[in-house]
Amino acid sequence: METTKAEGPGAAPPDATARKAATGTESGPATDAGATTGGRLAHVDALRGFALLGILVVNIGYLASAHHGSGAEDPAFGTLLDDAAGWLVAVFFEAKFFLLFSFLFGYAFTLQLDSAARSGARFGPRFLRRLAGLFVLGALHAVLLFPGDILTTYAVLGLVLFALRGIAPRTAIRTAVVLLVTTAALYALLALGVHLTDTGGVDPGAAAEAARTTEALRGSPGEVVREHLSQLPDVLYLLVFFQAPAALAAFLLGLAAGRGRVLADLDRHRRTLVRLQWAGFTVGLLGAVVYAHASLVRPGGAYQILALGVDVVTAPLLAAAYAVTVLRLARGRFGRGVVAALGPVGGMTLTGYLTQSLVCALLFTGYGAGLTGRLSPSEVLAVALVLFAVQAVAARWWLRGHRYGPLEWLLRAWTTLSRPPLRRRAEPEA
Repeated sequence: METTKAEGPGAAPPDATARKAATGTESGPATDAGATTGGRLAHVDALRGFALLGILVVNIGYLASAHHGSGAEDPAFGTLLDDAAGWLVAVFFEAKFFLLFSFLFGYAFTLQLDSAARSGARFGPRFLRRLAGLFVLGALHAVLLFPGDILTTYAVLGLVLFALRGIAPRTAIRTAVVLLVTTAALYALLALGVHLTDTGGVDPGAAAEAARTTEALRGSPGEVVREHLSQLPDVLYLLVFFQAPAALAAFLLGLAAGRGRVLADLDRHRRTLVRLQWAGFTVGLLGAVVYAHASLVRPGGAYQILALGVDVVTAPLLAAAYAVTVLRLARGRFGRGVVAALGPVGGMTLTGYLTQSLVCALLFTGYGAGLTGRLSPSEVLAVALVLFAVQAVAARWWLRGHRYGPLEWLLRAWTTLSRPPLRRRAEPEA
């Protein structure tokens, strides 16, 4: 099992109350670069869509191969193209994209808080119902489709975010930095302990266990569910000790950014954003290379543990650089095209995330074609890109006639204990 297995969007995009807070309206997705057409910030939806692409590229590797992240040599790596695909995903994707969704979760939280304060609505009960809904969806997802679920983690961490809702932006940033540095330091100490006791290295039984898991995942639906259940303790360990601290730190950074409405006024923060790009594409990228080298060339032992610690403090920089780049592109010369390609799927990320897992489960497990372990890494990457392209087209079609994605609507109905309108009203003719 590998520490990036639970990549995921964490939560649905901000509901209509958050949209009102940001733009003063409540209808569907933005379609113009940098605009708030239809009640959503177009460039933010583009960022969500980009993050969903990254989530898919990472998660599909674990769904397609039981060797991925196990420490055992993956027999699917047979060509230079496969090696290149493995390095591409490990360097540029793994452990980066769940941070983007975590940041956006924290940002949307501030919009929802402000909207509730203006309208006089009771924020607490609604938000807690939203978290409960996410937890249930995440638990079903983990058992039936993909053990590396992130929704349950976000639901639990959402309670912490709710408790810290009054925190000052500067304090939130400092707390996030302390969380990341402390986690990295603990990994360094653990790596030192492993090195001194010489208990590292790849588990000699890892290959046999990966082969057993592969057969189980190709089996009957009952065998698939049992295998998912057997993996949950390991996944829980990775979530608690790797992703949860990083996700909470990103929550707090998103909260701080939301207080300043950074995403709604990018020009005012241009200097800071450019600095983030420089830091991310230098220090962040270097950390990503160390992480990939430890994962692909020298898995197991003290070195890989130390590389995880390096990744904890450098991955947020690279993720931030990605975010700034996408946001600036979406507001720039090519913004209309960027928003058209990524915005619709970014407007229904909860549906998109769970649909990705459903389609991959049908492709790779005994629910359907049983292709686990039968595609090379380069072929798996190609499947991911095709699947995302289909999702982008489907999302654009769906949102032409509907206000929300299907699961976004379901979560909103539960959150508000109402039946919000799903279909759009026809535009009156001029």
